[in-house]
Amino acid sequence: MNQERTGRSEHMRKTVLIIDAQGGGLGKQLIGRLRKEGIDAELIAVGTNSTAASAMLKAGADKAATGENAAVVCARRADYIIGPAGIFIADSMLGEITPAIAAAIGQSSAVRILIPFNNCDNYIAGTEGIPVGELISDAASYLIRLCREG
Repeated sequence: MNQERTGRSEHMRKTVLIIDAQGGGLGKQLIGRLRKEGIDAELIAVGTNSTAASAMLKAGADKAATGENAAVVCARRADYIIGPAGIFIADSMLGEITPAIAAAIGQSSAVRILIPFNNCDNYIAGTEGIPVGELISDAASYLIRLCREG
């Protein structure tokens, strides 16, 4: 199909799902970095609460939604999912990650890029002493590279 009929260009932008909880600070930093680097992808933010979703939208997400169902639906549609490692663990992040969210992310066909945090009773070996900014930068750089490679 051509652009006239579909309203889309031949080049389909990748969809990046950024998931965050609590205050949305991690997602905000990720989106800021991705926008600064000029990533050619649609950035969809899902916050487990409205504060997190709002912070990511203000940071430059194309779209934002809140809650379990939004996370489940968007995980099915995403090409890439990025967020804290706790998004894989049911009841993590002070209970904001529901079993349905964790399962949806785990079952998604998207490439998952997880940022390790040692909190909420989860310890990820090998990450102690690495500044959070460095972890975010590494994750963002990897995602940018994937998107540019196509």
